[in-house]
Parts: sequence; structure tokens; C-alpha cells
Amino acid sequence: MPAKGKTGSRNRVAQAAERPWLLIVCGVLGLGGCAALIIGTLVAPIYVPNHDWVADTISDLAAGRWEILMDLALYGFAAGLMGASIAAAHAHLGKAGWSVGVMSLAFLAAIVVIIGARNEYGDNDNEGVVIHIYLVYAMGALFALLSAVMQAGLRASGHQRASWWIIALGIGWAIMSPVFLMSSTSIDGLLERILGLFACGMIVVLSLVFLRRGLDCREG
Repeated sequence: MPAKGKTGSRNRVAQAAERPWLLIVCGVLGLGGCAALIIGTLVAPIYVPNHDWVADTISDLAAGRWEILMDLALYGFAAGLMGASIAAAHAHLGKAGWSVGVMSLAFLAAIVVIIGARNEYGDNDNEGVVIHIYLVYAMGALFALLSAVMQAGLRASGHQRASWWIIALGIGWAIMSPVFLMSSTSIDGLLERILGLFACGMIVVLSLVFLRRGLDCREG
């Protein structure tokens, strides 16, 4: 019990030093980025003829005449990832592992921007150096990594429920990622959408934690 009391006291002292509006804005940005990705994934197929939700990937939506719709969704998601990274760096709820998670979020934001900008998918564009597949591998590793290294910080700072959620979502991501990479093209669109939900879920969990901490600081 004393150890728990000391931990709670340390958490209150650390939270008192946090800037509430920075956490609130970054938390909202993280949630908005996930909303942008989901809305873009739902809206873009309306304008892409003969798009198959099961067989055709999200990447197919980001090429061709209406690519701007999915590109904006990807850029919005990248902004959400960067918001989560900034909030995580400011609040810093863990030790070295948490720092690795902060960097993972920043790298993921950069990767999503590159994916949206290079247009190496869906339109058979293979000019120059094709790096899309390597970026996909990097995303697979980084989302699994941030779940593994940030859950301890969430738990130690009193966000046990968030810790369990991010573990569960990370496990789901780690299982589905190799399945997606090894799947046939007849179902990879569906699997990619499931992975997208796992990714958004992790960012939503983190964003809600930062938003709650910001609101608590403001009220205190």
C-alpha cells in the first residue's frame, strides 16, 4: 500500500507540471486523425468505380482520379500520429521504453506522409525506387513496438484500462500483420481494413489518455 501511495503521489506531481491545453489539443488531433482515416476509407469508394472492399486495398483508393480523397485521409492520420507523439513526449509516462514509443509515433507519422505522397500503389506506378513495401513492413513493426513499450508506462501512471486496451490491440495487430502480408489478393482489402482499425484503436487509446490528463490538469 505505501508503494502505491508513493506512485500516486509521484503521478500527481508529474501531472501538475503538464500543460493542459497542449495535451487537450494533441489528444483531439489524435482522435481527429483517426476519424479522418476512417471517414476517408468510407467515402473514397463512392467515387472509385468497381472498388471491392474485400479484394481491393485502401492503397488502391489513393491512386487515380480521386486519389486526393484518400491522400487527405492519410495526411490527416499522419497529423493525428504526430499529435499523439507530441503529447506522449510532453507527458512522458514511462522510462526508456516510453521514449521508444514516442519516436515510433513520430516515425509512423513520417511513413504515412510518404505513403500518401509517393503514389506507388494501385496505378501500377513502378518508376524510380519503389519503397512502398518496405514502408508497410516498417509500419507493421512500429505499431507492434509502440504497443509493447508504452503499455508499462500507461499502467505505472494509473491508466490500467488503457494499458490493457493497448496490449489487446497490439496483439491483434501483431497477429493480423503477417496474415495480411501472406494473404491472397482476394481478401487483402478486408484484412488491411481490420489492421487499420487496430492502428486507429491504439491511437484513440493514447489520445483519450492525453485528453483526460489535460482536462484533469485544467480542472485542478
